[in-house]
Amino acid sequence: MAEDQQNTNTIDNLDNSSQATEETGPVAELQQALAAKAEEAKGLNDKYLRLAAEFDNYKRLTQKDQRDQIRFGNEQLLKELLPVVDNLERAIKASREGGSNDVLMQGVELTLKQLTGALTRFYVTPIETVGKPFDPATHQSVTSVPSEKVPEQHVVDEFQRGYLLHDRILRAAMVSVSTGRADS
Repeated sequence: MAEDQQNTNTIDNLDNSSQATEETGPVAELQQALAAKAEEAKGLNDKYLRLAAEFDNYKRLTQKDQRDQIRFGNEQLLKELLPVVDNLERAIKASREGGSNDVLMQGVELTLKQLTGALTRFYVTPIETVGKPFDPATHQSVTSVPSEKVPEQHVVDEFQRGYLLHDRILRAAMVSVSTGRADS
C-alpha cells in the first residue's frame, strides 16, 4: 500500500497534468502575441501622430505661401512699371523747366511704348477695333453713328482701347458703331 500512495501518477493524473501544460503553453503564446500587437499598435500610433504633426506643418507652410503669393503675386509686373513712372516724372520735370513741346511729346511717346512693352511681356494685348465687326464680347458700344465709309454693325471709332489678358477680356473697348448709310 505504501507503493500505491507514493505513485501518484495514475492515468487520470497524467491526463490532467498534460492539459495543464497545454493550457499554459497556448495562453503564454497568446499573451506574447497580444503584447507584440500592443507594441505594434503603439508604434503605429506614434507614427500616425508624427505624420499628423508633419501634415499640420505642411498645411501651415502652404497657407503661408498662398498668402505670400496673393500679397506679392504682382511684384514682377510692378517692377516692370517703375521705370515707366520714372520716365513720366522726368517728362513732367522737363516740361516745368521749360523744355519744348516736341521733346515732351517725344518723351511721352517713348514712355507709352515702354509701358505697352511691359504689358505685352505680361500677356496683355490690345483689342483691334476700328473697321472690325462689332463684337459685344470684346466691345462696349457707347454710341451709334451713321457712316458712309464703314458698313453697318462695324466699329467706326474707338474712345477707349480694350485689352486681353491671354485670351480673357481684361477691359472691353469703348467704341461707336456704324448704323450704315444715313437716310436723307
